[in-house]
Amino acid sequence: MYREHDDETASSSQSLLPIPQGRSLDLRAESRPARARSLHDGESPFITPQSATGRILSGPWLGKPSLIAGAVLLALGAGSAAGGYWWMTGRYIVSTDDAYVRAHNTTLASKVAGYIDSIPVGDNARVKAGDVIATIDNGDYKLAADAAREKVATEQATVDRIGRQVIAQQANVDQAKAQMTSAQAAATRTQLEFERQQALAAQKYASQQAFEQATSNRDQAAAAVESAQAAIDAAVANLDVFKAQQQEAARTLDELKTALAKAERDLSFTVIRAPVDGVFSNRAVETGDYVQTGQRIAALVPLHDVYIEANFKETQLARLSPGQHVAVSVDALPEDAIDGTVSSLSPASGAVFSLLPPDNATGNFTKIVQRLPVRIDVPATVAAQRLLRPGMSVVVSVNTKPVRSAGGAETRTAQAGAAR
Repeated sequence: MYREHDDETASSSQSLLPIPQGRSLDLRAESRPARARSLHDGESPFITPQSATGRILSGPWLGKPSLIAGAVLLALGAGSAAGGYWWMTGRYIVSTDDAYVRAHNTTLASKVAGYIDSIPVGDNARVKAGDVIATIDNGDYKLAADAAREKVATEQATVDRIGRQVIAQQANVDQAKAQMTSAQAAATRTQLEFERQQALAAQKYASQQAFEQATSNRDQAAAAVESAQAAIDAAVANLDVFKAQQQEAARTLDELKTALAKAERDLSFTVIRAPVDGVFSNRAVETGDYVQTGQRIAALVPLHDVYIEANFKETQLARLSPGQHVAVSVDALPEDAIDGTVSSLSPASGAVFSLLPPDNATGNFTKIVQRLPVRIDVPATVAAQRLLRPGMSVVVSVNTKPVRSAGGAETRTAQAGAAR
């Protein structure tokens, strides 16, 4: 029940007053069009005494507390949701924006010196392993290979000739040995004749002349044996000489074959081929340029084998281990969500591998939190799309929440126990 109040008091107090007993509020006194106009003009939709009497008996405290209460409830709900997310997930997330897409880029260089004859591959073109990237003028290398090939053929003929000489000398050795056998037979016969004549001469049955002839024949036969032995020794020595010459020629032939292989290898180097699949880029020479041995020609980027290198602070590494799930956000692809996996942690910080590692054994040392690279692998299906390019900036968030095993024990990752 509301109490009547004059308009001035109602407008100053802006509050609802109870109506005295014995008097009721007749809402039917106000027509429907009047209430519609009241709502249209922005007045309070709450039923007030003015609806029946024309006097204002309502205030703003009916709307503001409701709004404040709603805002408080909304804030409490949002805080509870945020707190629940932090407790369940957020406190396990380790994140860094010092991360970039990497790949094992290949630098193509010339292995021989010469003028660039052609570059059949266009900039940023995809190539496969074995495709021709560039060619070098090979005229001089062809001549060198042909000359080496002719030298090999000549030396091969020398080896064959000496080989035939060895065979012929072996026949001379066999002949000398046969003569030795004949001389030994003659020596045996003359020795027997000498012994008979010696016995007859002792008994005065043979003449002195016959005895002397037998002695002479024996001595000649012995000399013939010695001569045959000398011929054998000479033939064998000549055979050894020919064999040594043949071995020397064979080794020379091997050297010439090595020189030929090098000449043919240099000739093959005039055609520069892609060692792996990738994208041809960063060309450093043009057709007609003279390149030296080892000079860079271009770069080959294997986009199908990219990965992410994230530089985490050393204070964050205690919670990281291989196998953990990683949410990857690429600045160039804000609408694409990529799921990665921690692959490995670097054994040292980047400063250790620098050209001039820092030496902290000084008097003015300042401790600085170091960062260590962590490799994050992306799915092969994502890499196959070739949307990730080395050098892109990314933001990585590693979920370090322990995984509960089947036995109920918690492990840091699904690959617990694996070496970092």
